[in-house]
Amino acid sequence: MNKSDHYRQILRETPQAEWETFLKQESGLPGPRGNLELAQVVADEGDLAFFRCCLEYTPELAPTNDPGEFVAFCGVVGLGRFLAEGQPNLIETLRICACDPRWRLREATAMALQRVGKADINRLMEIAEDWGQGYWLEMRAAVAAIAEPALLHDPIQVSRALDLHDAITTALTKAENRRDEDFKTLRKGLAYTWSVVAAAQSQIGLKRMERWLQSSDPDVRWLMKENLKKNRLIRVDAAWVNAWLARL
Repeated sequence: MNKSDHYRQILRETPQAEWETFLKQESGLPGPRGNLELAQVVADEGDLAFFRCCLEYTPELAPTNDPGEFVAFCGVVGLGRFLAEGQPNLIETLRICACDPRWRLREATAMALQRVGKADINRLMEIAEDWGQGYWLEMRAAVAAIAEPALLHDPIQVSRALDLHDAITTALTKAENRRDEDFKTLRKGLAYTWSVVAAAQSQIGLKRMERWLQSSDPDVRWLMKENLKKNRLIRVDAAWVNAWLARL
């Protein structure tokens, strides 16, 4: 029995009203890494009412690194399951979570959207394209959600993912306040997501990157150079990567 199966057995034998205590005990918080295996099992096993209760752990009640933050994390990922199962009214709640001040809740939002993508990649892309016109943190959630190799098999959807990255990178170049923390969070996200979507369809992906590698914008140059350091691109075309690193 692996760890996930062990958690699943415990949850199924425990009344849902008692889950919160167990989640806090097994959260891994405070610490550098929350218990992602447990969070995914909770998302599989919980009901919608439980996940809504989890979101009552607000930033004020459960700040970053508090065990209660993990309960909220589980709630967000769980909402993704129900959104994937056909409850579109949950999308606005997730959109709010994308802008949560706690970085783990923002990660949970991307994971929730990836559950949608596993069920219907076209639906995920529609959501990502919508959020790609929103606030910086909504944009960040959009690119983080689609930058999952397991979701990027259909060339049409990869092309859409590249188009979205083009659009969001263009928006980044027009930012007036580059000291804004949300702007920095988006920039940091793009510093790895570009390499994921480009590697998924390298013949066109690397060409798309070349446009931005030639940009005079300092933030774009920084984030594109960071992408060049990723092993996934080196595996695709090491000579291309090395040539661009030399030019930069």
